[in-house]
Amino acid sequence: MEAPVVSDQIFSGEDWALAEVERAVYEDCAFHDIDWSESRLTGCTFRRCEFGNVRFNAAELTSCAIVQSTLRKCNLFDATLTDCKLTGTQFVDCGLRPLTVDGGDWSFVSLRGANLSAVSLAGLRLHEADLEGANLSKADLRGADLSAARLKDVVLKGTDLRGANLDAVALREVVLTGAKIDIAQAGLFAQAHGAVLG
Repeated sequence: MEAPVVSDQIFSGEDWALAEVERAVYEDCAFHDIDWSESRLTGCTFRRCEFGNVRFNAAELTSCAIVQSTLRKCNLFDATLTDCKLTGTQFVDCGLRPLTVDGGDWSFVSLRGANLSAVSLAGLRLHEADLEGANLSKADLRGADLSAARLKDVVLKGTDLRGANLDAVALREVVLTGAKIDIAQAGLFAQAHGAVLG
């Protein structure tokens, strides 16, 4: 039995801390000043929703979809996202660390200017993600799909990029200072900067 779709609703000032929610579906809803701390959301779907000042502190989101939505000034301190889909979602002035991410599809997500230092995004699909100006220092991006992602002005000091897919990335805009890369990636960066491989 499919969960009923909640649409065009505004939720404000609710205390949903410690809540356990399964397979809820929300479309075109707004959530403002909601406390979802230490909650457990499983199989929930949010389409075209707005989240403002929502607290997901220590929350566990498993197999959830938050697509084409906007999270503004939300706090995900110590949250865990497992196999979640965030396609086309924008994060604006959100607290995103520490954060645990285990798999998922974050294609077309906007994390412009976000602080993701020391966060593990290993193996995550970030196809065409907008990471411009983000702080990814000491982040783990091993095996991540960064194809066609925007990495201009990203801080990569100590970032592990080994095995990441960098196809169609504007490599000339990427400052690699202090990043860990593999041999194949080194060749790609060299070619992008005009080197001729012999």
